[in-house]
Amino acid sequence: MRVLLAVTALVVVASAANVSVEDLEFDVWKQMFGKSYGSVEEESQRKMIWLDNRKLILEHNMLADQGLKSYRLGMNRFADMDNQEYQQMFKGCLGSFNKSEIESETTLLEEGAACPRKVDWRAKGYVTRVKDQSHCGSCWAFSATGALEGQMFKKKRKLVSLSEQQLVDCSQSFGNFGCQGGFMDKAFKYIKSSGGLETAYTYPYQAKEGRCKFRNQRAWAKCSGYKKVPCSERCLKNAVARIGPISVAIDVSRHSFQFYKSGVYNEPACSSTKVNHTVLVVGYGTNRRGKDYWLVKNRLFGVAELTSSFF
Repeated sequence: MRVLLAVTALVVVASAANVSVEDLEFDVWKQMFGKSYGSVEEESQRKMIWLDNRKLILEHNMLADQGLKSYRLGMNRFADMDNQEYQQMFKGCLGSFNKSEIESETTLLEEGAACPRKVDWRAKGYVTRVKDQSHCGSCWAFSATGALEGQMFKKKRKLVSLSEQQLVDCSQSFGNFGCQGGFMDKAFKYIKSSGGLETAYTYPYQAKEGRCKFRNQRAWAKCSGYKKVPCSERCLKNAVARIGPISVAIDVSRHSFQFYKSGVYNEPACSSTKVNHTVLVVGYGTNRRGKDYWLVKNRLFGVAELTSSFF
C-alpha cells in the first residue's frame, strides 16, 4: 500500500511539473473573466494571443516600475484579443465626423476669469457612477447623458442617472444609429425636440435596440441647447471649469488603451483627428511631477474605469 501511495504521489508531482506558470495564470484569467472556447484549437489560438499580450504588458510595467511610464497595464477581459479584433468592437460606436460641419457649428466660449488650478466635478456631486455599455456601440449616448446629468444636478441639486436606452431607441430620426453608433450633438438635438429624457430607472438600459417607449410625463431632464467647444485644450479647460462635465471624442485604438489599468495615460501615438470613442471629461489638474492631466469617465464594453490623461 505504501509503495502504491508513493508511486501515485510521484505521478502527481510529475504531472504538476509539466504545468507552467503561464498555464496556471491563463486558467486563473479564464475563470476570472468567465472565458470558455468552442474547441481545443480555438483555445490554443487564444492562448497564443494572450501570451503575446502578457509579454507586452509585462514589458510596459517594467518601464513603469522604473518611472519611464506614467501608467500601468493589466490583463483585462481583452487579453485574448489582438488589437485588430479589439478595434472592431467599437468600430461603429462613433459616427464619422464632418470636420467642416463641426467648425461651422462651433461657438467660441467667451474668456472669463482665470480657470482654477484643479477641478473635479465628482467631488461636487455632478457625476454618476461609472456605467457599462456592454456589447452595444452606444458610447455616444453614455457621453451625452453624462454631460446632461451634470447640468441637471447644477439646476436641481439632485444627481439622477439618465436613460441611454431612450437615446438608443428613439433618436434615429436625428441621425443616430442605436447600437451601430451615433453623435452626442444629435442626441442633444433629439432631447430638446422630444421634450426630455427619462431616468435610467424608468427607462433602463438593455444594450440592444428596441421600440421607442418614451413617455413625456416621465421625463426628468430637459435640454434647451448645446454648444461645441473648439478643438483646443485651452478652450476645453475653460469649458470644464465654467460649465461642468463635457462630452468629448478620443482615440482608444492603441494597445495602451486596450490594456490600461491605472495611472496617468499618456500615448504619443494617439490621434487627435481619427477619434472612435466618446467619454466624459469630469475635471483636470496637475500631478506631483508637474504634468497636467484630464480626469476622464469612461465605459467601454464591460470596462468601467476613471482614467487620467496628460494634456
